[in-house]
Amino acid sequence: MTTSRRLADRKVEKFEKNINKRGAVTDSSAKKGNNLAVGPVLIGFFIFVVIGSSLFQIIRTATSGGMA
Repeated sequence: MTTSRRLADRKVEKFEKNINKRGAVTDSSAKKGNNLAVGPVLIGFFIFVVIGSSLFQIIRTATSGGMA
């Protein structure tokens, strides 16, 4: 067997092992628990800003007579 053929066989074997591992996620890499990407304080602040700005816009529109 030539060197390039042995090298090719090793690469094919490594590739086939990798194919068999697909979909088998280890527990350490899977997400565990209830980890939130955004904290509740940040969500509260966002809601405060959105509702506050919308109320401010409504009040401004009402005081200007509806004409921008």
